[in-house]
Amino acid sequence: MDKYIAEPFKIKVVEPIKITTLEEREKLIKEANYNLFNLNSEDCYIDLLTDSGTGAMSQLQWAHIMQADESYAGSKSYNRLIDKAQEIFGYDYIQPVHQGRAAEKVLFPVLLKKGKVAISNTFFDTTRAHVELTDARAIDCIHPSTKKIQENTKFKGNMNTEELENMIKHYQASNVGCVVMTITNNSAGGQPVSISNIQETSNICKKYNIPFVLDAARYAENAYFIKRDEPKYKDFSIPEIVKEMFSYADMFIMSAKKDGIVNIGGLLGVRTAENNAELIEQIKSQTISYEGFISYGGLSGRDLEALSVGIESSLDINYLTYRVGQLEYVAKLLDEAGIAYQSPVGGHGIFIDAKAMFPHIPYHEFPAQVLAIELYKEAGIRTCDIGSYMLGNDPDTGEQIESEFEFTRLAIPRMVYTKAHLDVVVQALININKRANKIERGYRITWEPKVLRHFQAKLEPINE
Repeated sequence: MDKYIAEPFKIKVVEPIKITTLEEREKLIKEANYNLFNLNSEDCYIDLLTDSGTGAMSQLQWAHIMQADESYAGSKSYNRLIDKAQEIFGYDYIQPVHQGRAAEKVLFPVLLKKGKVAISNTFFDTTRAHVELTDARAIDCIHPSTKKIQENTKFKGNMNTEELENMIKHYQASNVGCVVMTITNNSAGGQPVSISNIQETSNICKKYNIPFVLDAARYAENAYFIKRDEPKYKDFSIPEIVKEMFSYADMFIMSAKKDGIVNIGGLLGVRTAENNAELIEQIKSQTISYEGFISYGGLSGRDLEALSVGIESSLDINYLTYRVGQLEYVAKLLDEAGIAYQSPVGGHGIFIDAKAMFPHIPYHEFPAQVLAIELYKEAGIRTCDIGSYMLGNDPDTGEQIESEFEFTRLAIPRMVYTKAHLDVVVQALININKRANKIERGYRITWEPKVLRHFQAKLEPINE
């Protein structure tokens, strides 16, 4: 059965894209030091580097942009956003910031410091980095099902709650600065988290008096999977599910560039203001220092307006069915071709198992980066590594960490690419898979920064 759901929208504006030759792409990726982030977007035919800020905004969002209030303090656009966010998420205090890592930068220094740990179902790269920038340590608590890549199990993004409680006892509750639940779980393959698991995690945090934080960039996609796959919630609306998901946490951070369907923006929320006055004052102080005044948080009034519309637009069930349907269409074709990926597909991307495609390439030669580079050379498709290359070095020993997964992530921008584009992506993967055993070696890093190296590192192929 073809699971592709027809687009619930019409195309009003188009952007031409350039088609390059193999010879041009080989030259371009070499000049980029084999780092996909160093490529110019105009040299990428299909850009699946990220779904963050790369979606297409609606006519309603563009209309709201024209009525933006650009006042420095207390603008109408700010008030509209706060009212809408409080309505959707049910939190008393909402702080806009310019993107997700800004929310991390504002919140984590309030909760964490040297000697503390933060525990997550899986930290994504920037979240892990901002934990480590406070001199705390980031600990992953991966659910066992997540590691069974080709096993079609629901809610692989869940927290391993038994292990969570063991970790809290090991590190001592007073040393656990916070527990972070990432929904959906990006590093684990865009996998969703069930409400029952969120609630169980919340109960553990309450038991030990530990702040519970949602990293909620893809809250709408996670709610869709709950409605579809958690029987108790099949008759709930998406807004009802979102409200319940958020009710179990104390705080949330969000890159709104994902399910907020905007090109820039983020949110930070505190659920109960009356019990968190000191925390909120610290958040305000951090925001003013790093993001500008609290009523714009590094954003223009135009951005605030687009975000106030976007956080609600993503709750539409027809849009979400189409969004996940795109990925299920690709998954069906990959199954037919025998190409392994984190199964079932998540909400925002296909995570190809590069370790399965290149079993002869060791983790320290970065098989997921190998596949990302081959996809660019094959068809001008830009993707990224979610594996050992992205994970980086141990902050204490400086040694390369071996990731649990070697995924090449194909992150699908929202409402940008068609079924024909997805067919090109699948055919490129099939072509690479046919010659995978001829790609004998991976890459070495010739230079890297100390933090978030994959954005800037330089690599070279290993030929000897």
